[in-house]
Amino acid sequence: MNELGVKGLGEIALVGVAPAVANAVFHATGKRVWELPIRIEHLVEQ
Repeated sequence: MNELGVKGLGEIALVGVAPAVANAVFHATGKRVWELPIRIEHLVEQ
């Protein structure tokens, strides 16, 4: 936020990126990811 308490418009779009990627991993692998960063080692362990 800037000194006026306003966020830039581009910052709002970043909020949904991590959940969207985690959901894509779930749809591709069938394994739910609850931690970031998503690493292949974590997917193999599950």
